[in-house]
Amino acid sequence: MKKIAFAATLAVVFTANVQADTVGLYIGGQAWQSEASGTLGEKNSLINPNLKKEQQINYSIAFEHPIPLIPNTRIASTTLDTTGNKTLAQALTFGGESFSIGDDIKATFNVSYIDYTLYYELLDNDAFSFDLGLTARDFNGDVTVTGPTSNSDGTCNDPNPSPDSPCTEEGESTTPIGKIKADEIEPMLYVATNIGLPLASLSIFGQGDISIKGEHSLYDYQVGLNYDLVNSRVVDLNLTLGYRVVKMEFEDLNNLYTNLEFKGAFVGIVAHF
Repeated sequence: MKKIAFAATLAVVFTANVQADTVGLYIGGQAWQSEASGTLGEKNSLINPNLKKEQQINYSIAFEHPIPLIPNTRIASTTLDTTGNKTLAQALTFGGESFSIGDDIKATFNVSYIDYTLYYELLDNDAFSFDLGLTARDFNGDVTVTGPTSNSDGTCNDPNPSPDSPCTEEGESTTPIGKIKADEIEPMLYVATNIGLPLASLSIFGQGDISIKGEHSLYDYQVGLNYDLVNSRVVDLNLTLGYRVVKMEFEDLNNLYTNLEFKGAFVGIVAHF
């Protein structure tokens, strides 16, 4: 909560005289084919889990107004869910569990984040627009490593096993599962621009967030083309096509270390009321 208050307070510094001419509501959705690469683990035990390419569905909503001093607001939700498999060539410790050389492990990356952004339109016309603000990125989710299941036939070398002994009369199967929560709020710088093209109804856009403090190194940017499908007095409907890259380098987030990059093409739609 302190970081959200910090981001909200600093955003007031970006006061500008240029604001939207009218009140506007923007609602958008995006289908993103993200391809993941990189490493994850604990500090001295990092692996490349061969994370799979997955389709992610992301959403956003923004509210703009013509009142000076008061920033515009934007909320965006991004999901990064993927899995990977690997045969360990080195011992691994993760989330309180130990995995041995030769174990076939499954890594599950299930992390999402919500961006709470306050921004100002420093320039806003048909040819060029430029937004600047601050984002509080609220991470939520977890990273899990699951090892192979081992079976016991119930035999025990200890003639007097304790109640906590893994040996049982009936036998049992065990599956080691290590999990680390990825909960954090990161302040980030937000920038966005749109450049009109000579071709009717077509423009180039760019948008990005980059971390500005803390131990983690994060960035998230996208570039693409925007096409006006519908332009009426009731609603404007835009089709977007582009490429997005998310870098997620965590340093000791609840003992989680990552150096991951998600990138790929997306298609989206934005409705402006």
